[in-house]
Formats: sequence, C-alpha cells, structure tokens
Amino acid sequence: MKKEFFCYIISLLTTVFCVSQNLQKGFTLLETGKYNEAETYFKKTLVEFPNNKTAKLCYGRAVGLNGKTSEAKVIFNELLQVAPRNFELKLNYGESLLWNKEFKQAKEYYTHLIAIDATSFPALLGYANTLSNLKEYQTAIVYVDKALEVSKNNSNALTSKKYMYLGWAYQELQNNHHAKAIHILKTIFKQFPKDKDIYLNLANTYTVAKQYKNAELLYVEMCDTKALFFTAKNGLALIAHLQENNKKALEISNKTLEQLNEQNSKKDQESTQERYVQALIWNRKFKAAQEYINTLDTSKTWVLGLKATLYTYTGDFKNTLKTYNHILKEDPSSFDGNLGKANALKANNQTKKAYEAAKHALTLFPNQTDIENFIVKINQSLLPSITSSIAYGFDNGDSEAYTFTNKLNIPVTTKTSVKAIYNYKDAFNNVTHNDSKSIILGLGIGHQLHPQIYISALAGIDKVRGNKNDYEQFYAHLLIKTQPFKLQNLDVGYKRELQNFNAELLNRNIVQNHFYTNYNISTNFNLGWFTQYFYTSQSDGNQRNLFFTSLYYNILRKPVLKTGVNYQFLAFKNQVPSTYFSPSKFNAVEVFINLLKDKAVTKNKNMYYGLTAAVGYQFIEAQSKQSTYRVQANLGYKFNEFCTLESYVNHSNIASAAASGFTFTEFGLKFKWLFLKKP
Repeated sequence: MKKEFFCYIISLLTTVFCVSQNLQKGFTLLETGKYNEAETYFKKTLVEFPNNKTAKLCYGRAVGLNGKTSEAKVIFNELLQVAPRNFELKLNYGESLLWNKEFKQAKEYYTHLIAIDATSFPALLGYANTLSNLKEYQTAIVYVDKALEVSKNNSNALTSKKYMYLGWAYQELQNNHHAKAIHILKTIFKQFPKDKDIYLNLANTYTVAKQYKNAELLYVEMCDTKALFFTAKNGLALIAHLQENNKKALEISNKTLEQLNEQNSKKDQESTQERYVQALIWNRKFKAAQEYINTLDTSKTWVLGLKATLYTYTGDFKNTLKTYNHILKEDPSSFDGNLGKANALKANNQTKKAYEAAKHALTLFPNQTDIENFIVKINQSLLPSITSSIAYGFDNGDSEAYTFTNKLNIPVTTKTSVKAIYNYKDAFNNVTHNDSKSIILGLGIGHQLHPQIYISALAGIDKVRGNKNDYEQFYAHLLIKTQPFKLQNLDVGYKRELQNFNAELLNRNIVQNHFYTNYNISTNFNLGWFTQYFYTSQSDGNQRNLFFTSLYYNILRKPVLKTGVNYQFLAFKNQVPSTYFSPSKFNAVEVFINLLKDKAVTKNKNMYYGLTAAVGYQFIEAQSKQSTYRVQANLGYKFNEFCTLESYVNHSNIASAAASGFTFTEFGLKFKWLFLKKP
C-alpha cells in the first residue's frame, strides 16, 4: 500500500502546493524505498526552503516510512492546519494512523474520507486495510473489491485481498471452524493459483483438521514448485508421522537431507535438518539423533528445541525443562519454548506450574489449538471421577463370588485428592455350604509430596457376615511411589486386608499384613525389567514370601506389543494345605505376550483393548513340573473424554494365582465416569 499511496500522492503534489524547487531526486528516493536517504534529502531541502509545503509533505512520508510514525503524524496534522480541506493531505494523515496502529481511529477517519469521495482508491484501500487489521475480514474484502473496481487488477490491492482471505481463514481455524477455513483458502486459491502463502496455509489447515490425505496430496503438488520443494518434503515427513508411519517419515527426511546443498537457503537447510532429527527421534534412534545434533550449532534456538525433544522422548524431564527455560531466556515469545515448558512441567508432575505456563503461553498465542488442548487435558486430569466394576468369578472347586466395587477420586488441589472405596463381595460354595459376605468401606488421601514422590493412604473397615462367622477388621493401604532415577519407578507399600479369595477363607478371619515393593526399569532400547517382592505375616501365625520378576521387550509402541519371560517364587513358613495353598517352595516360569491399545490415546467413540497370554511351567515342592497358562483380556469403548465402559475376562490355572490351587475364571464390567465438567 505504501507505493500505491506514493504513486497517487506524488502525482498530485504539484497541485497541492506551488512547487518552486526541483524535488525529483527526493521523489525517486521515496519511490525506490530509500527512506533514510529521502528523509535526509527533504530535511536539507526544508532548511533551505522552510515554506515549501511539498517538501514538508514528502519529508513527513519519508519520516513515517522510515519508522518514525508518531513524528510523521504530527507533520501531516500541521499541514492540515494550513489546508484543512485538502483531500490528499487527509489521505496521508489517514495512512499515518495505520502506521501508528491506531486502527479504531483510522476506521472512523477513513469512513469520513469515503463519505467525501467514495471513488478514491487510496481511501477505499486504506479503509479495507484498516478493517483487516481490526480482523473485520469480510467487510474488508467488500471494500478492497470496491478499490479494485476503481483500479483494475491493482497489484497492491490484490495482495491486500489475498492477506485478508488468509487472515479470515486463520481466524476461522482458531475458532475450530476447519471446513470454513478450508473453503476460504480454496476460494482465494482460484485467484492466486500456486501461491506460496496459500499453499502453506491450506496444507497447515488440512493438517490441523486431521485431513492428512488432503494435506499429503497438496504437499506432493507443492513439490513441483522449486521454492517450496523442501517445505513440501518436510511436510510430507510430518504427515507420515501423524499417520503413525514413522518409518516412512524417516525415509522421506533422509532423502530430503541428501538433496540439500550449500546453494539452498538457510531456512530450507535448517528446517530439513530439524525434520531429519525429529524423524530419528520418532523412530527411537536416539543415539543417531544425538550424534547429528552434536554436529549442529547448539547456540541456536531450533537446535535447543531438538535437544529438548530428545530429552523428552528419553524420559529426561529435568533436562527437558532446563533446555526449554534456556530457549525462553533467549526468546520469551517462542511457541515451542512456551508449550514445551508446560509439557515438561506436567511430565515432571508439577501440574500447577504446568497450568500456569500454559495459561501464559495462551496470552502470547490466543486461541492456539495445541495450547488449549493441553489446558483441557490438565483440567480433565483434575476432574472428580467414579469407577464402578462388577465381576463374577468361579473355580473348579465349586467356589463362586460376585464382587461390586466403587472407587471415588476427588482432586481438591493440583497435588492432593480425596479417595473413597466401597467393595462388596458375596462368596459362596454350594457344595461345602460356605457363604460369606464382605463389605469394605474406606477413605483416604493422595498427595504429590515432591515431583518424584507420591503418597497414598487409605483406611477403613472390612465387615464380614458369614454362615460360620461374623466379625469386623481394620483395613489399610499405604503406598509411596517414587522415581529415583530417569526411567525408573520404585514403589514401597503396606497393606492390611483379609484373605478373601473364597467363602471358606473369609469365614476363617485370617488377616494379612503385606509389606511390598515394586521396582521397574525402562530403557530407551525397548528392554524393560519389573521386579516385585511381598512379605506377608498372617494372623494365623503363617508367613509368606513372594518374589516375582519379569524381563520384557517392547516390539511395537502403537498399539503396544511386548513379550517377555516371568519368574515367580513363593514360600510359606507353615504348610496348611487343608486350609489354603501354602507350599514350602513354589517356582513358576512362563513366557508371555501382551497386546494393548491404551484408552488414554484412544479417540472418542472408538474401541480400546488389551490381551495378555502366557504359558509355562510350575514346580510345587518336590512334585513333577506342571504346565500352566493364563489369559487376560479386556475390550472397552471410549464414549468421550469423560466416560468409558469395558468388559474383561481373566482365566488361569497357576496355583499361586488362586489360593485354592484350582483353575480360576472371572468375568467383569468396568465403568469410569468423570462426573463434573470443570475441576
């Protein structure tokens, strides 16, 4: 618009004021964009000819276009004091309002100018640009079209029109009106075919709308445009990743990197290198990613961003947070830095700080979808929930049981939640005529004591009403969950409960005091190791030692597919086989495979599932080895982020899995409901 004003204004200068000096050199400097030199030229001219109004007008334009917008506005206002009715001076004053970003005043002023002359191209275009800056895009387009009626195919007006459509489309995108945004971009694309800006905005909109096939087709088309080749290739790698084809993403990035040379722009070089490292990380080739990052200039923000991403994927959240803080120190307005910091804080169990960081990011990037979704996820993690389950179990010793459980969790702060449990079990055996009903009522609290330490305590009463015995016992469960090192989890706990597998055991009033620990080690090369130890003292004078360890390997990440080997050792101090399974020595070895689609990553109105199958051998004291098997399966449906329903079945013949030593089967339903919309 600057050149357009110049062409109109300069051509009229000689009719505005009497020009006695030759100012052509100054006009040329203005026209060619040499505003600093133009300012100096006209300033000298005014020293020699202080009353030359044309020179003063040109000086005002040079000053304004050189960045001194407030000074320019004062100069034009002074000229208007001399010639208040001069329309060309008013046009310059109106433009100075735009330079100073006084858009509301400019809107009112241009309305006045259009009322004077509804066919003035500068007035119409200035008004259209003002409305565009106020994000009144649809009205702005009406007036830029009127300007184009006055000046057919004017390049500046056409450029303004394009950016108005882009702004309008982005506005609709921010409001999650994806279809509308796509329609707007397609509309303007017809007038500006193969335009770089429209290409990029349309591809981005397709991506945000998760129309990955359309985005892919557009990026393929963009590859034919030399200036967009690397942008398009990098976009194709991203689309492959979003479609969960990380192998393809790396193949594309690797080939694109090979096509780079020193003649390519710095932007293309950096964006291609960045996407290549990201593709390595997506494929969990962490060592290769680290080695490549080491070849780059780690003082640059985008390289620091890659380091932070690598730290995140390898579970090093402390260094992730440290790196994002470094990025924000260099560039406080960095989108990746602000959102990355929020994610790192959340991963490090610093929920309140993560929420505050996300809110701050949203002030910098209003209506940004990724930030808003992050805040929604935090809010959902703090919603009160109730989990209800009902199950029916039986074994081949004719024992049966119905179980109903309700668990309530109410977060009261970002660190603390109140918990409650109600458990009802009706166990019976129609052959032995044993019958017992158990009710557990418990209340507790959970608290994030430290980012790496979580404590949960639950206490209550277990009431038993049996055909042979009625009594009450104290129920308690204390658990401390820690993360002592990166990718490691250590739990230490104590649990007091009744031995309640069947009606006969409930009638015997055997209290168990469990002291236990769980230790899990994950790695960045897909191998993991889980170990568990239980020491149990019982009110009948018996003691139990249980040791379990599992070495597993992750084959796939989505869906989760892993396999491994389990070993279990069990020993009781006293053997009371007539009462419950209590060998002096028990060993079991099994191989297993686990398939899982996690409900946490399942989309709304979609199914999730899990299946674990294992076979092996068990060795009970001096007896010959016995073959074992077990199957655990669940199938669920995610209605939305607030509600899930799943069914499950467990079946096993492992002696230690069922205290009676018989084959055991259980079917059940589980329902989870986040019953409030806000924390």
